[in-house]
Amino acid sequence: MATDLIEALEALEREGVSLIASAADADALEAARIALLGRKEGRLTAIMRNLGTLPAEERPAVGAVANRVKGVLQERLEARAAELEESYAGAAEALDLTLPGRHTWRGARHPVTIVIDEICAVLGSLGFTRVRGPEAETEWHNFTALNTPLDHPAADMHDTFYLAPGILLRSHTSPVQIRTMQQHRPPIRVVAPGMVYRRDPFDASHAPAFEQIEGLAVDEGITFVDLKATVAEFARRIFGPRAEVRFRPSFFPFTEPSAEVDVSCLICGGGGCSACKGTGWIEIMGAGMVDPAVFEAVGYDPDRYTGFAFGMGPARIAMLRYGIPDIRHLYDADLRFLTQFA
Repeated sequence: MATDLIEALEALEREGVSLIASAADADALEAARIALLGRKEGRLTAIMRNLGTLPAEERPAVGAVANRVKGVLQERLEARAAELEESYAGAAEALDLTLPGRHTWRGARHPVTIVIDEICAVLGSLGFTRVRGPEAETEWHNFTALNTPLDHPAADMHDTFYLAPGILLRSHTSPVQIRTMQQHRPPIRVVAPGMVYRRDPFDASHAPAFEQIEGLAVDEGITFVDLKATVAEFARRIFGPRAEVRFRPSFFPFTEPSAEVDVSCLICGGGGCSACKGTGWIEIMGAGMVDPAVFEAVGYDPDRYTGFAFGMGPARIAMLRYGIPDIRHLYDADLRFLTQFA
C-alpha cells in the first residue's frame, strides 16, 4: 500500500512540473496550483487522505516523499510566476506610450429630437401645452372621430398597420386631439409629438415609422387669421426672421378649409434650386380649421366653438435645417453621423 502511494506521488510530481511549465499566464498558473496543491480538491491532498490507512511504521516514508513533492511543486510555481512577471514587464517596456489615445464617443441628442424639442418650446411660448397619447389606437379615434370613414383609402390595410380587429398603430397623432377634447373643455391649445406608423416604402424621403407633431387650438371666435398668424410666427422662429410663408388650398377630412403650408427655401432663399425643385418653396405642414363634424364627435357645440389644427414631420424639418439628403440617415443609428450633432 505504501508503495502505491509513493508511486502516485512521483507521478503527481512529473505531471505537476509539466502542467506548471505550460501555464501561459497568471490565471492558468493559479488554476494549476489549485489543481495540484489545493486544500480541498488538490491532487496531493487526495493522495494524502489515504495515509491514515497505512500501518504506523510505513507512514514516515510516504510522508517524506509527499513533503519532497510538495516542495518541488511550490518551487516550480514560484519560479514560473517570476518568469511570467518578467515577461509582463518586458511587454510593458515595449509599449509605446507616445501613441495618441483612442477618442471616446460623445453622447448627443438625435437631430429629430433636437427639432421636436425646439418646435415644442416655440409653440409652448405661444401658449400650447405638450401632450401625449397611445400609439395603439382604435379605428374610432384614428379615423371615424376625425371625419374619415372606414372605407377611405387611408383606413385600408394596404396603408395602415392593424394589430387586431378595430385596433391599429396610429397613422397620425391627430387621435391625441380627439382624446384631449374628450377629456377637457375649451379653451384648448395643445401640441402632440409622437411616433406614427404607415405602410410606406423605406426610401430617401419616406419611412414606415416616423415622428409627427400635431397642434390644436379650440376656443370661441378662433378664425383662419389666427391660424395664419400662429404658423407665420412659428416659421419665423424655427427658420429665421427672413422666412416667408404661403398657404395653398388643400383637403383633409378633419379640417375645412384646409391648406398646405410652404416656407421659402432655406438653401436658395427662394430663388430656386434642386432642393425646392426650382419653386423656391418647401412644404412643411398641413393645416386648416377644425371641421364641425369633429367637434360633434367629441361633444363640442360647433356653433359656439371654432379651432384650427396643423401637423408636420420634424424629420423633414431636420433634413432642411441640417442639409440631410436622405431620411434613412436619421434611422441608421450610425455613430459617425450622429456624433456630428454632439
